[in-house]
Amino acid sequence: MWKLVNFLLISLLSFNLLAQDTGLLIKNRADPWVYRAAADSYFFTASVPEFDRIELRHSSSIQGLADAEPKVIWRKKDKGPMSANIWAPELHRIDGSWYIYFAAGQADQAFHIRTYVLKNSSADPLQGEWQELGPLNTGWDSFNLDATHFEHQGQHYLVWAQQDKNKSYNSALWIAKMNSATELQLPATLLTEPTLDWERLGYKVNEGAAVLIKHGKVWLAYSASATDHRYAMGLLTASTDADLLKTESWSKAPKPVFYTNDKLKRFGPGHNSFVVAEDGVTDLMLYHARDYKDIQGNPLQDGNRHTRVRPLYWTDKGELDFAQDKPD
Repeated sequence: MWKLVNFLLISLLSFNLLAQDTGLLIKNRADPWVYRAAADSYFFTASVPEFDRIELRHSSSIQGLADAEPKVIWRKKDKGPMSANIWAPELHRIDGSWYIYFAAGQADQAFHIRTYVLKNSSADPLQGEWQELGPLNTGWDSFNLDATHFEHQGQHYLVWAQQDKNKSYNSALWIAKMNSATELQLPATLLTEPTLDWERLGYKVNEGAAVLIKHGKVWLAYSASATDHRYAMGLLTASTDADLLKTESWSKAPKPVFYTNDKLKRFGPGHNSFVVAEDGVTDLMLYHARDYKDIQGNPLQDGNRHTRVRPLYWTDKGELDFAQDKPD
């Protein structure tokens, strides 16, 4: 009898440990971005711990990205612009060409962070030549990063995080229509500022936007606070029929929708991307998190933010549910 009880307890423990770990996709990759080019074609990029290069990898499946060989498609400069802190690259297909938006500082001013653009006209982003198109003009010159593109009702939009020098916070989220992949219709519209208590822990931050359009709404997830265990995700929503360039079109969840869960060893989850699984139906979220809480020194220098993947859930009313207490 006791042997059976012990067996069941051990089995249950093993299952729980496995459930907590099955979401791990790629180790030591923060700010994950995945692009679904076809039902059997996924491209992946992310921040590398060294912050010195941009990699791409490709697979026919999400899980296959874990073992796919990364290809370095660009490296930082020795000095000047784009020579330090290469952060959060995103791959997008716009008007028949591939573009990568990424943030970068300078070797002598590491946190002089601005958004830059690369372009590749090849059909395959792992082939051809990546051209440097320089910085993206967002309307004013200040700390900015985490640009993401989405298309809605035939119009291209860009959302990014940027500092307003007249405000006391580190970054807010802004949106603008796009004339092209490298030109915005300005001035930009303010989406959200870090005004809530949970967005102001360590740093006053709104950043890392990702967009999902479904069930009559535009869902915009974002991340806030310092990049340690206090990092968490918030949510903005707007009707698909609304004017997305009006701040009042968007509603903001008062509390974080995805955050640290000690029991699941998920610390500081954030900076996500959305993608559809191979079945063409299941919505997935890729994000980064650590599996421990205590960090020695600057969290940005701790390279153990791992890419994880989990399904999204939808309520009967078509509301997005991040299932905070469910394992990946």
